Amino acid sequence: MAEDALTAAALTLKDIARQAGVSLATVDRVLHNRPGVRPDTVRRVKETIARNAFQPHVAAAELARGRARRFAFVMPSGPNPFMQQIEAYLGEMSAWLATRRLNVEMIATDVFDPSVLAASLEALSEDYDGVAVVALDHPGVRAAIDDLVDAGTKVVTLVSDVPSSRRHHYVGIDNIAAGRTAGALVGRLVGQRSGKVAIVAGSQGLRDHAERIFGFNQVMASECPNLAVLPVLEGRDEDARSEQLLARLFGRHADIVGLYNVGAGTQGVANALSEAGRDKQVVFVAHDVTALTRRLLLQGVMDAAISQNPGHEARAAVRVLLALARGEPILREQEKIRIDIVMRDNLP
Repeated sequence: MAEDALTAAALTLKDIARQAGVSLATVDRVLHNRPGVRPDTVRRVKETIARNAFQPHVAAAELARGRARRFAFVMPSGPNPFMQQIEAYLGEMSAWLATRRLNVEMIATDVFDPSVLAASLEALSEDYDGVAVVALDHPGVRAAIDDLVDAGTKVVTLVSDVPSSRRHHYVGIDNIAAGRTAGALVGRLVGQRSGKVAIVAGSQGLRDHAERIFGFNQVMASECPNLAVLPVLEGRDEDARSEQLLARLFGRHADIVGLYNVGAGTQGVANALSEAGRDKQVVFVAHDVTALTRRLLLQGVMDAAISQNPGHEARAAVRVLLALARGEPILREQEKIRIDIVMRDNLP
């Protein structure tokens, strides 16, 4: 939690006093603008408060409300390890949520089907103060988001954005930059070899997948004249479907030298590589550090993972929704999600 200061909002006056090197009474005098404190000490206490984004009596203010706030997280159904990590981190926040009278409810749906996702959003009543959604960029989904906003609900897109909607904030990485990073890795690791590059995505209708593919193709086109990119396969982030699609592709193209898995379904992709006897020949780049990708990196099946911190995303989504609900400013630098490159030799 250190990198994004989740616990700052849960600090006490004693914590502020200790960090500032003053007494509890001095902190109290500064907070209430009472005389008798030297200007240098006032400055030091205020700097400590600002650095920690400290808000005195937050819990008391929440208790004064008539009801607890309700946030809904609309997440993909199915076994997506990265999304499961986000859900697990939300579970770990239970004590933090309780002190702020926040209830977070998980709603699983088929985010690859625009009509199903839109219906899931439309079913959310005005009882929800905020909604975080892994969104498909589709007119029906956009309309459902806008309807929620019109009804007074704060909406945050998570991991995958719908920028043309009236959502309040996006929590996630720069996916074009992530795709370019993947392209640079594939190009440099393939080296001077010539051949084809395969791309497996969940759906090009997901904005994060489409943007990653766009960034990847930018690098391939401008920097890798020795590589030809094959049409994108859509595996819906499913292991079996991704394995089947890729197995057929390997059967048609013996000269595949690079592979980019844009979303989940990584086990299926790895299975297809191994079954084709290509797991030590094809440069394989995918996303996220999970138990599976960690094992594949250690085995040498996968060469690199483009990583984003699921804990940071979970905490940022809740904090942004809470700030929006309270009418407080969003700390954009704190909520910015970083892109990391993870290989076997620097596994966290």
